[in-house]
Amino acid sequence: MKIPYRKSKRGIILQVKVEPRSSRAQVAGLLGEQLKVKLTSPPVEGAANKQLVEVLAKFFGVKKTAVNILKGQSSKNKVVEIEGLESPPEL
Repeated sequence: MKIPYRKSKRGIILQVKVEPRSSRAQVAGLLGEQLKVKLTSPPVEGAANKQLVEVLAKFFGVKKTAVNILKGQSSKNKVVEIEGLESPPEL
């Protein structure tokens, strides 16, 4: 499956749907036009956002500093930029 994205000046931009307090931290597939990511962290004091950056960095094979949450800091629906990529890998 192809991950929907759009290009930015520094990389790619993705729509992400986060599911906090899951049993495992992983990229779980697509939910419509969004990449679904399950996290074990609760959405408290930025813990889920920090874990989201770690999970996405590992999945895309980039450094954590290359993953930026552009919108949705306190929402389950986020807009994330991955720097240094031309296109995302297939799921």
